[in-house]
Amino acid sequence: MSEMNSSIAEQIPRLRRYARALTGDRNRADDLVQDTLERAWVKQHLWRRGSDLRAWMFSIMHNTFINQVRKSQLPMVEMDDDALEVPVRATQEDGLHMRDLVSALVELPVEYREVVLLVGLEQMSYEEVAQVLGIPLGTVMSRLSRGRERLRTLMGGEAAPMLRRVK
Repeated sequence: MSEMNSSIAEQIPRLRRYARALTGDRNRADDLVQDTLERAWVKQHLWRRGSDLRAWMFSIMHNTFINQVRKSQLPMVEMDDDALEVPVRATQEDGLHMRDLVSALVELPVEYREVVLLVGLEQMSYEEVAQVLGIPLGTVMSRLSRGRERLRTLMGGEAAPMLRRVK
């Protein structure tokens, strides 16, 4: 296996985790990862040496996902219970909180969910997220803020007070 193929293969666990969180369905997530890997291997000559392979792969996945959503125009599927595969302490209360979080993530608009998952789950920097999604850095920060606020509201927490512009 070439070095490039090995590097691509190392990204599979992260791609699967993000795809499951993004689609909410194991089968669709596996299909999305497979399509992403296929495109990456076919287009590996387009990757610039020295650039971030993970960001490049997530960009491919993002574009593939958007194309699939546009093509299908089907509503988002409800996430299965272990879609995020986040380790949890063995208490019922933690399990309930995790289920609430998964439900709240499903209710977020896709553009907010993508940013929240890339920053929170994949621990990407704002700059990496902007590169992956092909949006300005300010848009990443705005969507992250709005996504977190919406999650806070959906989870039953207090909404942060809205700032008003004072002249």
